[in-house]
Amino acid sequence: MLPAARRRNLTALLVWLWLSVAASPLQAQTPAPADTVHKYEVPGQAKRWYQTKAVRATAIPVLLIGYGLSTINGNGIYSSYDAQRDLHRHFPNFHTKVDDYLVLTPYLELAATTLAGVESHNDRLNMALVIVKSELIFGAAVMALKYTTNIRRPDDSNMHSFPSGHTAQAFLAASIVHTEFRDKSQWYGVGAYTLATSVAALRMLNNRHWQSDVVAGAGIGILSAHLGYLTHRNRWGRKPIGRSIGHVSATPWQSLDATGLRVVLSLR
Repeated sequence: MLPAARRRNLTALLVWLWLSVAASPLQAQTPAPADTVHKYEVPGQAKRWYQTKAVRATAIPVLLIGYGLSTINGNGIYSSYDAQRDLHRHFPNFHTKVDDYLVLTPYLELAATTLAGVESHNDRLNMALVIVKSELIFGAAVMALKYTTNIRRPDDSNMHSFPSGHTAQAFLAASIVHTEFRDKSQWYGVGAYTLATSVAALRMLNNRHWQSDVVAGAGIGILSAHLGYLTHRNRWGRKPIGRSIGHVSATPWQSLDATGLRVVLSLR
């Protein structure tokens, strides 16, 4: 059982991290000169904190993680104990292993959609790099929380219930699908998130996780994917082969009875 003091510390740490991420773009932002593309923007006008990319990327997952923390064990308006009791009442003998296979189906959707020729937001190389970074963030976060919170699973099998790794993995993959294909159709993301939600529900129905585990797991999965994109500043394969050493210009030149060609080499 997670002590109330530790739960409050985790919640405070989560809020502090979110505010730090949200504030960082404002500290680093510098006014950009006006150009023809952004002619309707006011030069030098900074975005408000709630309009920054970091806030929009982290707000929903942070709310999910915070709600999950608030319902651990018997806490909250509708606690994890309340949810588990209601599930047992309506599905007393439910058991399936479908969730063990369903967890990776959003990635199967990603592969099938890409092979079908649907243009993604990133090319395959950069998409793969984002996935690798997101998976590393997800893995580190889930394992660290499992071994620090020490919450017993509903089936009493071990003390590594919080958060749900299956749910986090499914929502990470669903978030990748949504980001890559939302410009083509929102239905790709709807399908992926439906699959991920099914994984979360089955983890609870199988008595493997509490409500707090799957809700926080969903937030961690989405946040891991968003951090993977936010940190992917340098897109591989986009730079031309070879490097430009400068600029060469040639202009006619004349002086008294002499004519010629002036060549100027500007080195970078």
